[in-house]
Amino acid sequence: MAVSSSGPSPPYLLHYWPTIPGRGEPIRICFEATSTPYTDVANTDKKSGMKTLISLISSSEISNLPHFAPPILQHGDLYISQLSNILLYLGPKLGLVPKGDENAIYRINQLTLTALDGFTNEAHDTHHPIAVGDYYEDQKDEAKERAHDYVRNRLPKFLGHFETVLQSEASKGGEYLYGGQLTYADLVLFQGLDGVAFAFPKAVAKLRKGGEYKGVWDLYERIKGLDGIKGYLGSERRLPYGNGVWRYYEELDNDE
Repeated sequence: MAVSSSGPSPPYLLHYWPTIPGRGEPIRICFEATSTPYTDVANTDKKSGMKTLISLISSSEISNLPHFAPPILQHGDLYISQLSNILLYLGPKLGLVPKGDENAIYRINQLTLTALDGFTNEAHDTHHPIAVGDYYEDQKDEAKERAHDYVRNRLPKFLGHFETVLQSEASKGGEYLYGGQLTYADLVLFQGLDGVAFAFPKAVAKLRKGGEYKGVWDLYERIKGLDGIKGYLGSERRLPYGNGVWRYYEELDNDE
């Protein structure tokens, strides 16, 4: 049964690995920014939550469309996976897409995918540049090279792109990325920047001090100050960074 467009909305359930922010975090951020009730299943009850999560990604689960990996969003009888797909679904429902602009959803999705590329996917690949299944220690030399290139070239390139977006007519004022209002692309960018600042504190501090990407960091601080986000960041619901997407290794944090 599909989710009905009339009547009360069924509860939102997020199925993701417990104890780490990871790729489930942009979804949590969207819920928290809009004060939308949700259940973070595996963090609410680790034992039963993990059992449910494992069953959802099990190769023997063929009663519905199989899921390759979490995050998985459950909304009524609908189960969908892939972070960008989930955000595409949630954006309009949570008021994070401007109304009256039929192209907005595609442009916001474009911005979201770019932010995920630059501050999530490429950030992850700095500590696992060779093989995701191998330990960091087994690819440490390659990780140093990858991190050096990321900090020196890729990170400034993505920051520069979003600085340009904020200066464009599409931003409508420079406070948010698109349409002059908060969208889920802003929230994804916020989380990516926060994770990268954790992983590369010296490098990010140097980039911020340079002032070249002031608009981007002003946006970061603007979102950090939102009531819903401020309360979330100070709560136990905000999970600490660790062995997930964003990891801190002193030897990779090169600000030269």
